[in-house]
Amino acid sequence: QVQLAESGGGLVQAGGSLRLSCAASGRISSINAMGWYRQAPGKQRELVALVNSGGRTNYADSVKERFTISRDNAKNTAYLQMNSLKPEDTADYYCYAQIIESTWWRPYWGQGTQVTVSS
Repeated sequence: QVQLAESGGGLVQAGGSLRLSCAASGRISSINAMGWYRQAPGKQRELVALVNSGGRTNYADSVKERFTISRDNAKNTAYLQMNSLKPEDTADYYCYAQIIESTWWRPYWGQGTQVTVSS
């Protein structure tokens, strides 16, 4: 089994910063992509940022230039540095990881961590 443990959410004022961490543990041979999705009340879950094993990143347009995703492959951990936060960034943030199994990968999700940005 694989577990994803998130940390770093909380309440911050607009313009502030938060850093999310996601550590994968369990039976892991290797990880393809890791990152975060978010879901605001009444809205669909959406991609925030992903980073693959080679360091290539993908961001939602709404967070480009404000959020930075990084990854420590030795620790199976990904980080999301969120700067210049806006009230519209308020959501539950879910860690996501593609764990390699045999010749393919299986998606795993964390429990979610709440980010609230006050105006």
